[in-house]
Parts: sequence; C-alpha cells; structure tokens
Amino acid sequence: MTSQEVRLCGLLLREHFGEVVEKVGTNLLRGGGQNLRSIIQETGVSLDLVKRSLCVLMQHGTCMFSPGRKGPGSPTEYHISCDLILKILRYPRYIYTAKTLYGDTGELIIEELLQRGHVTMSNIVKVVADRLTQTMEEGRSMDYKEVSSAFSNLVETHFLQRCPPMASAATKDNPATTEAPISTELLAPESFPDCYMVPQVTLVGRGKRQLEDPEDQSVAKKARMESALGDEGIYWQVNFDRFHLHFRDQAIISAVANKLDQTSSEIVRTMLRMSEVTTSPTAAYTKPLSANEIFRSLPATYNIPRQVLDQYLSLLVDDPMEFVGKAGESGGGMYVVNLHRTLTNLARATLESVVQERFGSRSARIFRLLLKKKHLEQKQVEDFAMIPAKEAKDMLYTLLSQNLVQLQEIPKTPDFAPSRTFYLYTVNQLSTARMLLQNCYKTVANLIHRRLFETSNSKRLLEKSQRIEAILASLQAGGAEPEQLTEVEEMITAPEKQQLESLRLHINKLDSAENQVDETIFLLESYIHATATSSS
Repeated sequence: MTSQEVRLCGLLLREHFGEVVEKVGTNLLRGGGQNLRSIIQETGVSLDLVKRSLCVLMQHGTCMFSPGRKGPGSPTEYHISCDLILKILRYPRYIYTAKTLYGDTGELIIEELLQRGHVTMSNIVKVVADRLTQTMEEGRSMDYKEVSSAFSNLVETHFLQRCPPMASAATKDNPATTEAPISTELLAPESFPDCYMVPQVTLVGRGKRQLEDPEDQSVAKKARMESALGDEGIYWQVNFDRFHLHFRDQAIISAVANKLDQTSSEIVRTMLRMSEVTTSPTAAYTKPLSANEIFRSLPATYNIPRQVLDQYLSLLVDDPMEFVGKAGESGGGMYVVNLHRTLTNLARATLESVVQERFGSRSARIFRLLLKKKHLEQKQVEDFAMIPAKEAKDMLYTLLSQNLVQLQEIPKTPDFAPSRTFYLYTVNQLSTARMLLQNCYKTVANLIHRRLFETSNSKRLLEKSQRIEAILASLQAGGAEPEQLTEVEEMITAPEKQQLESLRLHINKLDSAENQVDETIFLLESYIHATATSSS
C-alpha cells in the first residue's frame, strides 16, 4: 500500500470514527500486524481506548485478529484492511443505489448497516420502521412486515449477506484475550451455504414515534424483548462486491448509451440481467445468450422487430469498443458481453480524457496514437500525428516527464551508442492507470482535508445553527405560535445566514467533486483487478 492510500484511510477513519480510531488504524496500516502492547507503545493511547478502537474497527469489518506469529501462547495480533477502509468513500453511492432500486426502505436499511457494521435483522427492521414512522403523517406508521420484505429482497438479490459464523461468535468486548482467529472478510455464497438464507423472524407490530418510546426502558428489558425473535446470533453485513458488480454493469450500460443510443444500452442491460446469476464475478465475459432469448427477454416497452434486434447486435459486435462479442451461430447467433474488454476500453478513454484536460488535444492525439501503434520513434510520431517536429518533441518530453509515456531503448550493437540505438516511445496502459489511481487517492484526500478545514473554521456557527434548528423543531412539535418561531429564527443574523449559505454551497461542491473522483477510482480499480484476474 502506498503513502497516498494510508493518508486517505487515515482521513476516512478520522471523519467517521474520530481521531483515536484514526491513530490506531493508521498505526496498523503502516506497521502491519501488531499485538496490543505494540499498538499502545506506538500510538501512546491508553489500553481502554485502544481496545475500544479495535472493537469499532472489527464491528465494521475492517480489522481482523489472529494468533501471534511466534506460535501458541504468543500475543494476539491485529491486522487492518486498507481496501475495506477505502470502501467508506463509496458509502453515499451504496445508499443512493439502494434508494434507486428499493426505495426509502432499502435506503435506510443500507444506511443503518453501514453505520452500525454488523446487526441482526430484527434490530434493523425495528430501527428502520421507527425512522420511517417519524417521517409519516400523524396517525400513520410503518408495518414491520413491509421493512422485513424489503430486507428479504436485498438478501435475495445478494446486496446483503450473513456475517461469517466465526465473526459473530467471537468475543468482541475483550478482543485482546481472544485466541481464536477471526476473519471478517466477506464469504462467497458457495463457501457458506446459509450466507443468503433469511431466518424466520417473529416480528409483529409497527414503527413507533420517538415521543412514544419509554425513555427509562432498561437494556436488560430490551434484551428480553429481542431474545424470542428467532434471529439471535445471526448478524448481517453489506455485500460490497455485489454493489460493485452493479456499478460495473451500470458503467457499461452508460457507455453504450453514450456511444450508440438508448436502445443499444437496453439490449446490453437485458443481456447483463439475464446472465448476472450464471456469470462468475471475475469472468471476462458473460455466459453466451442466443438472439432468440434476448428477443424474448427485452422489456415490453421496447417493441422492436426481430430483424432490428439482429441489426443492433451486429452493430454492437462491430463497434471498436467491443461491448458485445459473437460466440456462435446457434439459436439465431450466440452473443456475450465482453466485461474485461469493455473495462479496458473505458479505462483507456479515461486516460485519454485526463491527458487532453491537462495537456491539450494535440498531446491527447499523440497519447492515443501511441496506445494504438504500441511503439513509435519520434519521427514516426510527428508524421502520424501531423504535428510539427518542435511541438511534437516538446509534447513527448512533457508526457515522458509526467510518466504518462515511456521511452524504450533498442540498441543495434552491444555498446549502446546513441547513433546505433532505436529510441521508441510507448504507453503502458496498466502502469499509467495505477499512477492515475494514486493521483485520484491524493485528490480525494485533499478534498476531504479541505472539507474538514472549512467545517472546523466555522464550527461555532454550525453548532449555533444546529441548536436553533433543534429549538425550532421542538417548538413546532409543541404547537408554538408563529411569533415565537420568528423570534427564534432571528437569533441568526443576516451576515451569519449568508456565511452559512456560502459554507453549505462550498461543502456541496467538495462532496460532488469527491463523488466524481470516486467514479474514476472505481473504474480504474475495476480495470486493474480485471487485468490481474485475466493474467493469473
């Protein structure tokens, strides 16, 4: 892992869990597996706070512990996953996707699971039903059965999965004394048969408003209430891999729509939907589908003749982006979606776009030419790109200095004399994508750092605004007079309102930029992972 990844992970941990967890997590990222004593010595944090920090990290699946490397009886060692921490960056996207697919109920289920880490189904259903009831009109409430149905739908489509049995059985209150190894990594369905089995939960009732909940209800009474629900010890977590497959499919569909048209993208969407169950997550292409099957599975709104479908499939096969490939002639033609090839082409388009934005269209032309021709001399670059020699030389050296282009020396003789050596320019797409990925990590870290700086500078004003909003909410709930509400609202002066509005606009821009960079990060990560899978 690189220094940019460690810096970004530290900022994400600080933003979501606080400075103490950030200190413990960053120490584990930099030092690798460590025991409890080493963590305390390195961080200078007290034993109790270190234990609490480790519990928080394990609750969210980012930290694992195992027996020491020196054998039985050696202190337990703790390990942290950089990849799982970086997924925190994508939390808003997971929540938005759940809202798009399953509405407000699905959105709140995913949000609660991401906030709490590992939770039982009954607990999530109650909390989500209560939250939905708060937003409903007076006298209406959300039934537990509706929330349970949405939860079951999420499990059925593999967006949620059970936690590994060892993770739920481990003693998380005192992890330092636990000798059994624990792994909170997501298990594949085939390795854990009950991974997607929803338990029979006896939940009857409706969501309650906050004012209806008794404040003095003890923890023991709550435990007794939940003990007979039927899902004791069965914890659930978000299946990030399933969300990533959905994001990948959406990126492919969007690329087809932008390159061709909406009908072509709907054909590709249909092919991906038909093969999502039968295709392995790491497969280079989907299972072959016949033209007859695709025709029968198209949505009723796309009432296109079979002949037109064949023309669209031929267009997709012949397109330079190679979205769809032909695998046979039976059944009117067998077609597959080239998943890895499409990711490679999308990553290439991203790299070309970056070069064009930073160095101009002529440099992008040279970069695109080298990607296509693989190896070219400087004179060949000038001729093919139709750019004057002096400008082409400057652009090539600029790209070379930024590591976007590599120079390969091929000597005619063993003495490497410059006059008898070929100097060929080339582009290594994989290494360039890795470099751009690190730049994206640095960019996101800078955006988060800027947002934290902006909010800390206006901390007093934000706290005042929150207090006034809370007072207004309580007055409105109590049926206060309009004059009282106006009086409270006037506690924030006009300059303070203007400052707050400016701050919120700035924060929204930073958040939007962060989400846009994350889309590029996801695309580059998917391409690098697909390339590694293909070569292994």
